[in-house]
Amino acid sequence: MPSTTDRPGGSEDPFAVAEALQSVVRDDDAPPPREDNRDTVVVDEAVLARRETVRVPVQRRPPERSSHAPLPVAVSFATVWAALLTYLPVAAALGLARTLEGEGGLRGAAHAGAAAWLLGHGVPIGTSLGPLGLAPLLLTVLVLWRLNRAGLHVVRAIGARRSGSIGSALLVAVCVAGAYAMVGALTAHLVDGRGTQVSTARAASDFLLLGLAGALIGALRGTGAITTLARRVPAALRHGVRTGLVAAFLMVGAGGAVGGLSVALSGGDAAKILSAYHTGVAGQAGITLISIAYAANAAIWATAYLLGPGFALGTGTMIRLTEFSVGDLPALPLLAGLPNGPLGAAGTLLLMLPVVVGGVAGWGLTQRLRYGRAHAWGPGRGSGADAPEPSWSLLIGAGLLAGPVAGLLVAALAWYSGGPIGSGRLAEIGPAAGPVGLVAAAVTAISVIAGASAARGLTAPRRPKSRK
Repeated sequence: MPSTTDRPGGSEDPFAVAEALQSVVRDDDAPPPREDNRDTVVVDEAVLARRETVRVPVQRRPPERSSHAPLPVAVSFATVWAALLTYLPVAAALGLARTLEGEGGLRGAAHAGAAAWLLGHGVPIGTSLGPLGLAPLLLTVLVLWRLNRAGLHVVRAIGARRSGSIGSALLVAVCVAGAYAMVGALTAHLVDGRGTQVSTARAASDFLLLGLAGALIGALRGTGAITTLARRVPAALRHGVRTGLVAAFLMVGAGGAVGGLSVALSGGDAAKILSAYHTGVAGQAGITLISIAYAANAAIWATAYLLGPGFALGTGTMIRLTEFSVGDLPALPLLAGLPNGPLGAAGTLLLMLPVVVGGVAGWGLTQRLRYGRAHAWGPGRGSGADAPEPSWSLLIGAGLLAGPVAGLLVAALAWYSGGPIGSGRLAEIGPAAGPVGLVAAAVTAISVIAGASAARGLTAPRRPKSRK
């Protein structure tokens, strides 16, 4: 049989025929070889440099919407929130006590809580026994803290955080203070009535001052304007103000420690006073809460006691290291820590305590000038251990300025910690602000200069330890 193209070599094998057909198809479909005949292009940089620059139009982005809150909205929300966070705990505690005593009622609890809240702002409350003007300073501290947070939150809400703007900080503080004054005036108007007489104008002014003080601190911290102010004042004034504040708070802390230790050592008498009230658990809990609320007042009275002028617990009374003349006192566990009489010569050791804490503040002044604020008590990595020693003029000038600063602050705390309880024998309670402030100023100036000089002359600056 003759061979054909379908059967190569005359093969009758169908597999061989199929392979031959596939090879023919592959040969027909193969693309022709490509020849790379493209020319090489030479780029002349000089020619390109002479060409004109063409600006490509950029598509404009839509303006971004501001995420900052309007100032009135931020101020209103932050102020009302601060007021609620300080009022609600007081109203809840008094409401619980009234409920346990069988005098429940939401309206009565709200009214009593509002009156106590106003008293915490220094607003005197008129009662049938006379004016009640002894403010619980622990509540006042809580109010100032929340107003500080309100100023900080408003700064963040309006987009002025870390701007360093003094004007923004002042604007925020004034707005928060104004809104808080309106809250105080409205509360006083609602509380004023039978059994509780409150002056709306006095409430507005006290709320305005507290709102301005608290919000200004928060606004200055939030904007960073406090750093801007510190850079603009002389170094002696800056360090003097800081050291005076530190010394004043250390003195109040020492007074609080001595007062707390005295109450703890007289714990048996305090328990007897508390058990003498046959008012059940609710009454005893209420008396304990009153003592806690006035613990900050007691710390300031103890500071006046350590400084020498002492304090009064009623008309014609005086409690100081060398004198103890009191009448019948209210039966409160907090008063169990009062001394039994004048301490005499042994009291001179207690008089050294304000001097010691002032010296600690002066020591910290020298260390801070040596190593910087972040390394006030010793060198560390990044501290100024290689900087020159602080000059004597700077140390003495800062110490002299620290005295009046501490004296003014202690005098203000002494004045605010006192007040009347009725119009009778307890119409005069608390220390005399003038003598306490003068003694605090003198003690602070002398002790700060002594402590700073001791640190400057008796200790050599240390270098930070290097890592091995």
